[in-house]
Amino acid sequence: MSQSPQPIPFDRALLDRRRQRWLEKNRQPGVDFLIKAAADELSDRLAIVERRFQVAVDLGGTFGEMAERMQAGGRCDSVIRIERLGFLLGDDPLAVVGDEEFLPLGPESVDLVASCLSMQFVNDVPGMLAQIRRALRPDGLFTAALLGGETLHELRASLLQAESEVFGGVSPRVLPFAEVREAGALLQRAGFALPVADIERLTVRYDTLFDLARDLRAMGAANVLRERSRRPASRRFFVRAAEIYAERYADPDGRIRASFDVLYLSGWAPHESQQKPLRPGSAKASLAAALKDRSSDLS
Repeated sequence: MSQSPQPIPFDRALLDRRRQRWLEKNRQPGVDFLIKAAADELSDRLAIVERRFQVAVDLGGTFGEMAERMQAGGRCDSVIRIERLGFLLGDDPLAVVGDEEFLPLGPESVDLVASCLSMQFVNDVPGMLAQIRRALRPDGLFTAALLGGETLHELRASLLQAESEVFGGVSPRVLPFAEVREAGALLQRAGFALPVADIERLTVRYDTLFDLARDLRAMGAANVLRERSRRPASRRFFVRAAEIYAERYADPDGRIRASFDVLYLSGWAPHESQQKPLRPGSAKASLAAALKDRSSDLS
């Protein structure tokens, strides 16, 4: 019996168009705060690993912050950047225009792959992970940060309530996000050894929902769901959503909160020197601890 095709939640062509338009014309200081925060955390965790990586890959890092940190860390002999949008790569001789879902990497060709806040826009995450696992040399490391958990739950609830009141029905307006246990299971399914997933929350405050929406557009993170409503949204709808957001999620000073849950993942290409794999569903330890333990094994 033939299997049903996998759902394709994201319109990645629309994502590319929106990202290019906003990043070329409307990039303002500060809108890359989320990528910088995730890159800083990933770099701190990588610093625990006492080993060198001959060939490292910054996969979908947008502005190159992760590549810069890997180069500055002194543990990577060369860093290749892979991006869907060529204009983000500049004149970097080691940069490649490529897609996370169709990696331009040969089998066992790299030692480290780091993905900083691009996986949440990938339709075929299992396929992407399988390709990364195949591209890593034995005992190579994959590490990633992606939005997950209850990211933007305040915005989701406010938009749904406003749409119900104004239009009498609802449609998906905020991306679906993976849970930490689901992410750990995907690493195991892809064949990574010592898979670990953990989560950290970053809370950002804005004056209004409109200020939050401006930053999301600048990040290229506006609604790119294929099942999004094509009905033009009225000013009344957005004003009502902003009112609901302020009523439910404002601090005493009147500013609203926006939650970003960042999932941090780690997995190794299998090698005989490694510990035995965790049993399915048991990837609960902290990523920093797992990297530290692996560092001790290699010292």
